Amino acid sequence: MRMGLIGTGRIGGFHAGVLARHPEVGALVLADADRGRAEAVAGALGARVAPDVDALLAEELDAVVIASATAAHAELIARAAGAGLPAFCEKPIALDVPGTSAALGAVARAGTALQIGFMRRFDAGYRAAREAVRSGRLGRLHTVRAATSDPEPPPAAYLPLSGGLFRDCMVHDFDIVRWVTGREVVEVYATGADSGPEMFRAAGDVDTAAALLTLDDGTLVTATATRCNGAGYDVRMELAGDRDQIAVGLDDRTPLRSVEPPGPPAPARPWPGFLERFAPAYEAELDAFVRLVRGEAGNPCDGREALAALRIAEACERSRRERRPVRVDGAAGEG
Repeated sequence: MRMGLIGTGRIGGFHAGVLARHPEVGALVLADADRGRAEAVAGALGARVAPDVDALLAEELDAVVIASATAAHAELIARAAGAGLPAFCEKPIALDVPGTSAALGAVARAGTALQIGFMRRFDAGYRAAREAVRSGRLGRLHTVRAATSDPEPPPAAYLPLSGGLFRDCMVHDFDIVRWVTGREVVEVYATGADSGPEMFRAAGDVDTAAALLTLDDGTLVTATATRCNGAGYDVRMELAGDRDQIAVGLDDRTPLRSVEPPGPPAPARPWPGFLERFAPAYEAELDAFVRLVRGEAGNPCDGREALAALRIAEACERSRRERRPVRVDGAAGEG
């Protein structure tokens, strides 16, 4: 299989390594606006570099992976579709519903496949939680708690381009809540705090946020996120039913310690970031994409999933700004 990869930054470089090692990928072609960066990645992996995206798409490829800057995702998805290529794209498709819908329209017209990179769907813990919920082992699910905590803020220049904490970070929580529970979010009530570094206020963003989500069966979900968790990278989910309660992401590297004596010891090596925590999930999602391209499996996360999660994120941002509950249905399109 001949695979193209657009974008060789942190996540793109990681994906390049995964694809170079994959037994079904015989050739890998890279492109990046920073030609030197692409050449450095290619040199380490034995891959080739195309001079630009046009040249890459003109190659005889079987599929393309998009790991470029967020602002280019929608255009690159449409261009890959126009070239008749199945595409894997990191979230988000776009930072708004119209842009997302336009890209999905291009994919639909071309009849190509688009898989979105919500890697938590491929994490062993979240998969076990989904099975526990769907099998009924927890009984009636009544409460879900989701948390995403980054150990340090991103660069200041990234914040105005990110879409904000709900779209950039918590969208993963919104997607995984839908995927694990099998339910839809119908209403949100969200708030945020910008009391951290000044760069968040300058970008009109928040460094910490909390959202109460109501699912279509009445289950209540709390989702929290922060960019300033000095203890380490912490992503967890707790699911409570009237029979049992389980947790995802609670292990000997979770940056959390108990103050109850004797209590478990603090982790010796807390998770430093998302690539380390979710490395097996990132590999599994790309393997799923290869199998999709080969016709061996269906699409595990198509573009409509990204649109659904984005609608929740947009409703949360509106709720934060207007200080009121917001219905998800039509929330992004209201005046």
